[in-house]
Amino acid sequence: MVNTKAALAIVMVFVGCCSNVVFLELLVKIDPGSGNLITFLQFLLIAVEGFLFTSKCGTVRPRIGLKDYTILVVMFFVASVCNNYAFDFNIPMPLHMIFRAGSLIANMVMGILILKKRYDFSKYLSVGMITAGIVMCTIVSGSRVESTQVRKGDGDDDPVTVFFWWTLGIALLTLALFVSARMGLYQEVLYKRYGKHPKEALFYTHLLPLPFFALLAGNIWEHLQLANASPLQPVPLLGFSLPITWIYLIGNVLTQYVCISSVYVLTTECSSLTVTLVVTLRKFVSLLFSIVYFRNPFTLHHWIGTLLVFLGTIIFTEVAGKVWVALTGPAKDSKAAKKAN
Repeated sequence: MVNTKAALAIVMVFVGCCSNVVFLELLVKIDPGSGNLITFLQFLLIAVEGFLFTSKCGTVRPRIGLKDYTILVVMFFVASVCNNYAFDFNIPMPLHMIFRAGSLIANMVMGILILKKRYDFSKYLSVGMITAGIVMCTIVSGSRVESTQVRKGDGDDDPVTVFFWWTLGIALLTLALFVSARMGLYQEVLYKRYGKHPKEALFYTHLLPLPFFALLAGNIWEHLQLANASPLQPVPLLGFSLPITWIYLIGNVLTQYVCISSVYVLTTECSSLTVTLVVTLRKFVSLLFSIVYFRNPFTLHHWIGTLLVFLGTIIFTEVAGKVWVALTGPAKDSKAAKKAN
């Protein structure tokens, strides 16, 4: 029997997450510094939706304590802001996607340092492949860094200045990787202590950080004005026009919600194997679309690095072995039964 809910969730993961990447790249091409504005609007929508449907306008008490959520929220906020803000530091979209695929490296390092975990050789091999792939793509991208600034001033096109800001962007992405990994370990601790409540966690991790955006108010306001000043674009079927940046912002925020909610449904309806396959394939499709549609520079070295990253991910998650067992398991069981008879 086909699980209709799971099948729909898989379709919506591809539709929502891939569309979200498209809107994000369109926004970044118009205004690379709009990351904080994008993050704020994403958090605001999910917080409002969660307030209405998860907490029932505040009438449902959280099962996990707010003090515990606070630590989680700080890490989630830092990781989200760093990931989106990196675009303002000369980071191209393909490198951004490849770099974020290296979360397994950070998870392993954090697991070894904090939880004192030990892994099989295949895990170390896969992480080595992922690291090599990311390093290769980073080095190749670093050899042809271009400024992403919309408002250029004196010295903005100086190669040394451009490369300096690029290294800061790489540092931001690296920080986001390790903060996200630490957050994942902390989530495991909370889930073991209180049980799994992903919708509640999704709501509070987006609601509680909202006051932190006051620290970024100046930056958000600046890029809000840039969005308002962007060229008007007619909205199909509605009969009015909106600034084109706002159209992309609305598209990005809505598709982000579809993406997150679909992944949540998938985790409740399918095995971790299926979720890993879908998410990994989705990232690869997004990368290919970014390269082809937006004509982002992508050399042979980029392709080799990308292949190493995705092969390493497949080895780490043991996808190939699990699929083989799933396909050959019934046959082996039947042979064993015949021998027993």
